Amino acid sequence: MAPVTPPSAQDSLARPAEVDPAVAGLTVGLGGPTGRFARISSSWWTPLRIVLAVCTITFALGVLQKAPCMEAGWDRQSWRPFKALCYSDIGYLYQERGFAEGNRPFLDTGNYPVLEYPVLTGGFMEVAAQITWLITGDPKQDLTVEQKRDTAGVFFVVNVAMLFVCALILVGLTAATARGVARRPGGARGQPLVALYVAAAPVLAFTSTINWDLFAVVLTAGAMYAWSRGKPIWFGILLGLGTAAKFYPFLLLGPLLIVCLRARKLWQWFVAALAGVVTWGLVNAPIYLLAKNEWLSFWVFNDERESDYGSIWYVLKLAKHEVADVNQLSIVIFGGLCLSIAILGLMAPKPPRFAQLAFLVVAAFLLVNKVYSPQYVLWLLPLVALARPKLRDWLIWQACECFYWMMVWLHLAQFLAPGSPDQPDRIYWLSVILRMAGTLWLMLVVARDILLPEHDPVRQGGVVDDPGDGVVSDLPPRKLDPAHV
Repeated sequence: MAPVTPPSAQDSLARPAEVDPAVAGLTVGLGGPTGRFARISSSWWTPLRIVLAVCTITFALGVLQKAPCMEAGWDRQSWRPFKALCYSDIGYLYQERGFAEGNRPFLDTGNYPVLEYPVLTGGFMEVAAQITWLITGDPKQDLTVEQKRDTAGVFFVVNVAMLFVCALILVGLTAATARGVARRPGGARGQPLVALYVAAAPVLAFTSTINWDLFAVVLTAGAMYAWSRGKPIWFGILLGLGTAAKFYPFLLLGPLLIVCLRARKLWQWFVAALAGVVTWGLVNAPIYLLAKNEWLSFWVFNDERESDYGSIWYVLKLAKHEVADVNQLSIVIFGGLCLSIAILGLMAPKPPRFAQLAFLVVAAFLLVNKVYSPQYVLWLLPLVALARPKLRDWLIWQACECFYWMMVWLHLAQFLAPGSPDQPDRIYWLSVILRMAGTLWLMLVVARDILLPEHDPVRQGGVVDDPGDGVVSDLPPRKLDPAHV
């Protein structure tokens, strides 16, 4: 059989309904697939602009969903945030971590708990606080409780604006990282289709403003984009910044090692890892030297924290089967899962894609972690878009996540409590298990894609093994078996 050639210009204009059966089914009620003579490139609305517009609408809907909490004020004594499903840490922590009095995170202390977040997230909060003070005036003056709540509302709005910028950048980076996906709509134009799995995600609306995780997610997405462009040093710098904002980006060095081993590019991995460690150290060093105990608060908090919401360990605790040492057991299980993923990556018939292995490792970490907060789903959002851009699997996963997001607030509001005080809240247990099942489903199909590359929706064009891997892309193109094309 003749060798596989790159897609022609006509192929590069493949429609979404032609490459994804689920999309084809959804378009039936919207007039059917695009016609062969349709002019799809003459509008000002380019695919990327459409995706950014979708992201704007999604994020705006999420902000509107938080409106009941914004109207009621950020009062810990109120159950409204849980009953209205609009809870966010942002407004509360402004009042409870010294920002309302004009204090700086880590460096200033007072009659309030030390900020239990990594250094760069504290910096993000400090920037938002400075903008808030420019709007509301000097926070050092004596304010009433009501005035502090009003100022916390301004702080929330400022953070919403900053996180919205993060969301737009995240969508753009996901689109850029997915460049070159074979036989996706428009070749390079297929980038926005992949980014829609981020821009249109319901969880982006529901969880983006619960906490500051989106800041770390966009830094991690930037690192993956840098790697796709063949820039290991920039990958390390951005990964180090992401780790300084949230611990999880550090986990990507493991999957990257497998990719580099398969490609015999260990020097590039070493450079990336070294740049990441140095960057993380430089960001953390000033706070460590000036306020060591306050810097340690994040690590102490996570070490001493008991099993909490969203985790299987929390369900076991509610069921009176609490595990004695969750820390050690979760580390052991996670280590075993990482070893299994490494074996899968090394023994696969084709070198696995970086996004596939990264998704598997981060998902495994979340499944065994002692806390699985609702907003942690954002960690997986760009990884799923790059690892498994398939509408059916994405919808299954999103449905499970949205169900849990709703149930956790109803659980906290005690709406799900049975009539008898002796009966446990089994509906919440079900939501945790269903959420884990949705993530496990994605892990299984991604693992199948690694073992059977012909099922990989990204590789179905048979031209590029890993369109997001610019560091090893200088190798000759590794084409799939033509029989599978």
